[in-house]
Order: sequence, then C-alpha cells, then structure tokens
Amino acid sequence: MGLRAWPAKNVLYDGAWQLRITAGHPSKRLNSLSVLDRSDIADMEIRLEKAKRHYAAFGRPLLIRETPLTPQPLCDYLGAEGATHFDESLVMTLDLKAFSAEDAIEVLPSQDVGRFVDASLAINPVEGLTKAGLAEVVTAIKPAHGLFMRESEDGTPYAAALAVHDFDMSGIEAFAVSADARRKGHGGKLVAAILRWAKGRGAGMAWLQVTSTNTGAIALYEGLGFREAYRYRYWQET
Repeated sequence: MGLRAWPAKNVLYDGAWQLRITAGHPSKRLNSLSVLDRSDIADMEIRLEKAKRHYAAFGRPLLIRETPLTPQPLCDYLGAEGATHFDESLVMTLDLKAFSAEDAIEVLPSQDVGRFVDASLAINPVEGLTKAGLAEVVTAIKPAHGLFMRESEDGTPYAAALAVHDFDMSGIEAFAVSADARRKGHGGKLVAAILRWAKGRGAGMAWLQVTSTNTGAIALYEGLGFREAYRYRYWQET
C-alpha cells in the first residue's frame, strides 16, 4: 500500500526485487531497492552489482530498503561487505472501527495539486525537491486520494497532508506542520480530520510513516491511537 500511495516514476523488477527511481524527487522511498519476497535470495552478489549499475545510470547511489520482507541473508551479506544502515522509520496503524470521529472537524479535501504542492513546499521545503518533482509524484497516485490543507486567515498555509484510500486502508503521506504552528494542536486536528474522511469512505484501517527520531510526531500519533506495525531502514555502501 505504501508503494502504491507514493509511486515512483520508473519501476524495474528483477524477480521480487523492485527497483524504484524518480529523478525529480529526492525521497529515498522513491529511489531505492525493495525486496518483496523473503525467499528471493538467488545470485545476490550478481543482482546487487546489476542494481548498482542501474542506479548509477541515473546518477543515484544504490539504496536498499530493509523491511520485514527483506531476506535476512541479504542483510547479512550487506553487513559483511561493509554497508551501513541508517534512517529508521516506523510504520504505524490505527483500527478505524475504534476511532471516534465525532470530535474531529470536517475538512473537505482539495484536488488542486498546484495549490497543495505550493503549500507543502512552503511548510516543509526539501533540499533538491522542486514544485514539478512533487507534482509529478502526486499526480501519479492512482488510488482515490485527497489533498488536505489548513491556512491562516491571510491565506498562509500552516499544515498539509495527503491521504490515499486504497481498498480497506487509508494512508497519510507528506504530513507537515510549519515550525511556528507546532505544539498548538493543529497537527492533531488535521490528522483527526483525515481519519474522519477515511472512515467516512469506508476504510477500516489507517496507516502512516514517521522517522524514529521524530518523537513529537510519534507521541501525536500514539495519542490518536496509532501503534507501531513494523520498522524499515536503508542500507548503503560506505
């Protein structure tokens, strides 16, 4: 669901190894190799070298995203070869049947990609990410989705997020609150509004991702009822 909610521009498969590249966006999730079957470990050395050349052709280093689906022998091999892991993230889930939307404000999602992209980049500028690059990813999302923004009276955006409803699940992506609006309840209200929207569409579970060092955001999500489902991290040659 996470891969579908944040689609890469170019996707290549080598068996159950998925190689994702998106030239216009620096996100590691959009520019890394994920293994989708624990049993697919044949010819690891050869396939890793091929993957390395594939990413080099796009001017990118080979990043390997380790999830619970990643074969342990692959991680062992990477460690033995001197690769290091970094940037751990939590995937958290919430049973929407247990979520009460009565106190959540109703925020109607927008379909204005340009407005959302402007708001998102104003709130959370990312080095190397352009308006065109973010717009390319957002417009490529195939499942039903909504763009959520909160603005001050003068029209200045202070919170934004993207929600994707895919089958029985709804994911929250690109969630950001401006620095001067944090710890004022704005983030919690926006997430609750998105959960209300998702539950109203019939989703049974919500999910999101957050870096393990973002203790403030983790506390916010736990306060809403989210719990850790699993973690992932990245490997790269040193």
